[in-house]
Amino acid sequence: MSHADVTSPAAPDEHQGAPASRPLEIAFGVVALAFSAGYLFLSTQIPLRREAAPGQIDARFWPMVIAVTAVVIALAVLAVALARPAPGREDLDRIQSGGMLRVIATLAISGVFIAVWSLGTVILFGYRIEVFPVAAALLMAALMLLYGHRRWLSLIIYSVSVTAFVYVVFGMLLRIPL
Repeated sequence: MSHADVTSPAAPDEHQGAPASRPLEIAFGVVALAFSAGYLFLSTQIPLRREAAPGQIDARFWPMVIAVTAVVIALAVLAVALARPAPGREDLDRIQSGGMLRVIATLAISGVFIAVWSLGTVILFGYRIEVFPVAAALLMAALMLLYGHRRWLSLIIYSVSVTAFVYVVFGMLLRIPL
């Protein structure tokens, strides 16, 4: 029996990449455009304490730059997806079992985080507690657990340290309300 008999060309290759998909490319472009347009709209709604003088930068400047850049890139991605055939995706693995469930769970966890974060502060047992640090640490821990991290000590250390870094830099040093 030769090697050619063992591996027939008709047998599916388990390591074969994902097939090219024009609808997927177009859908990605549309979603990217919708997301970046929404971000652009939200960046125009940032409240200003005072208007910047001509030639100065205000709180809306960098979010607007990022949003406009994202819209331009999303439009380019969408145009390429519509004008050209879908690129090959041989370098990508096929969707793994449970992959779509993880994406949906990630979106749900992020939605819960945003809903809880919007509370701002809560009063428990007579103490005013800021929600962001607790919600952000729980978000990090939940996402790490969802994607397979199982070591509790590093899970706690990483979640607390990243949350503390974000809180100190943005909440305390830059005085951005979280």
